Amino acid sequence: MPLPRAVRRLLRLVRWPAIFALMFILLLRMFEDALIFFPARYPAGDWQPGDLRFEDAWFQSADGTRLHGWYVPGENAAAVVLFAHGNAGNLSHRIDLLRHFQRQTQATIMIFDYRGYGRSEGRPNEQGVLADTRAARTWLAKRASLSESQIVLLGESLGGALMVDLAAQDGARGLILENTFSSLPDVAAYHYPWLPVRLLMRTRLDSVSKIGRYHGPLLMCHGDADTIVPVDLARRLFARANEPKSLVLVPGGDHNDPPSREFLDALDDFLMRLP
Repeated sequence: MPLPRAVRRLLRLVRWPAIFALMFILLLRMFEDALIFFPARYPAGDWQPGDLRFEDAWFQSADGTRLHGWYVPGENAAAVVLFAHGNAGNLSHRIDLLRHFQRQTQATIMIFDYRGYGRSEGRPNEQGVLADTRAARTWLAKRASLSESQIVLLGESLGGALMVDLAAQDGARGLILENTFSSLPDVAAYHYPWLPVRLLMRTRLDSVSKIGRYHGPLLMCHGDADTIVPVDLARRLFARANEPKSLVLVPGGDHNDPPSREFLDALDDFLMRLP
């Protein structure tokens, strides 16, 4: 039985918009990783900071991907810190924070590049960078002659989500999160409220569902004018965390600002007070 004329007309009207919408969704799924990870490959950046003492760290992720980091020893270090940076650039773009650790903070720090960043091999994706973070902690624990649970975890933005995953599964001496989100779909929904991103995204980095499994000292720092990860997402994550915890807001702070004095002071105080 042929369809009524009005139905046929309606189908013709919605056919092309539906096709375009489906193509758009497929493109989002195909290029999701490229929309999340913005690596800078070597030699982009400053790879020979003459005033910073460090040693190269080479290690492998669980799937054999060769990774690279810097081990930055501190004088009279009272803490050992693993630092996971954000989704853009590479480790050489975080030298100011490394200098602060070596000159002012009584702590040793290791920074590393995820697969596809800096001198690390491979291409980034959610499961890959989670595995890379775990491999970096294993290398650092061996280098510093510590158990992995005695390492302090410091994460910037996306790196914070990776550190929440580690801390939730295995614990940590302390957890420090700078400009970190509740989940990646929450961030995407903030920027694209007209798209069903929570249903479409494969990459979750769902810290808000994990952080309750971490029982240890927590410091969160967030700019109250963050245009990439709004501060409400940080508050949502903080609300789900266990005590002892502290949230430091940086007045006028945006997402990609250099480390603020408020953050550095809170960081130093947090490390000094760790049990």
